[in-house]
Parts: sequence; C-alpha cells; structure tokens
Amino acid sequence: MTPHTWLDRRTLLNHTRHAATAWALGGASAWWHTSAWGQSGPPPSEAKAPPLPDEGTLLKLPGITRFDGSVFTPEQARGKVLVLYWWASTCPFCALQSPEMQKLWLKHRGQGMELLALSVDRKKEDALPYLQKRGYSFPAAWVTPEFQAALPKPKGLPITIVLGRDGKVLQADKGQMFAEDVEQLARFWV
Repeated sequence: MTPHTWLDRRTLLNHTRHAATAWALGGASAWWHTSAWGQSGPPPSEAKAPPLPDEGTLLKLPGITRFDGSVFTPEQARGKVLVLYWWASTCPFCALQSPEMQKLWLKHRGQGMELLALSVDRKKEDALPYLQKRGYSFPAAWVTPEFQAALPKPKGLPITIVLGRDGKVLQADKGQMFAEDVEQLARFWV
C-alpha cells in the first residue's frame, strides 16, 4: 500500500495535535483559527515571506547578537552542522517543539553542531522572559530588521533548517516537529 502524502503518519498526527491544542485553548471554533502567531495573527512581513529553501541551497548567514550578549558569527558554524530554529513566544506549536530543541542542544552540543534559535516575536522584550521562565539554555537571538533583510525567515512557524558543514541546506521543515523528528536531526553530525 502506498502512503498518500496528505495522510502520512506525521501529517495525520500534526493535524490531530493541532486540532486538540486548538480545542483545549478555545473550543471548536478555535480549531479553524489556530495560528502559530497567537491571537494577534501573523505580522505583515509573513505575506511576503519566501518559501523554504531547497535542499542543497547555500545560505549566507549574517551575524547576530544573542540574548546573552555574545555574538553569533558565520565563522562559528564553519565546519559544523548548524540548526536554525525560528520561533515565537506566542506560537503554540513552537511551545511544543522548543522543549525538544532544548533536549537536542543539551545532548549534542559540543559534538559538531551549533544551534541558533531565532525569535520572531514583535518585541525583543517578549522573548527573553519566555526563555528564562522555561529554563531554555539553547543559544537564542531576537531577529532584527537587519538580520531579517539578510536572511528572511521562510513562510510559516516554527521553521527548522539544518545547514551542513558546507553551509548548504540539508533539511528544511515548516511547522512543528515531533520529538523523534528533532532527535533524528542528530544523524547529520553523529
């Protein structure tokens, strides 16, 4: 039996989880209106957001200051696998994936991978307390307009892109990844 792309295991579970989350957050009517951006909806820039990059695409990374004051530079990722993770504090699907990203970071840091979590919250002040309250220690930064201009976030949320040691896209995902999917990212550096 050939699986249909619209009914593969991940898609089915994703839709079921989204429906259950929406139902729990606001009843049946909320199921149809669940947004990764929360109640306020996506920012205007989301309408112009590019699609996910194709595998093999070389991404040019700009530098960015992380919440802890350290600066990420593209040179830090040279020769390592880099996981880019766009998220927002208002995104219910990010809230489910972020703990898995934390586990990935704690288990695999120092093993030839870097992680850069990129907050797309409307205000920087919304992201840092969110991270602190949940005890996340993965490297994170707030996406500045300059960073967004240099490396636009693809359409959707959360977005997870894995870059190989050569800076080329190995995997690009839009939407929540399950725990087993996040853990399988380690195949790129272990």
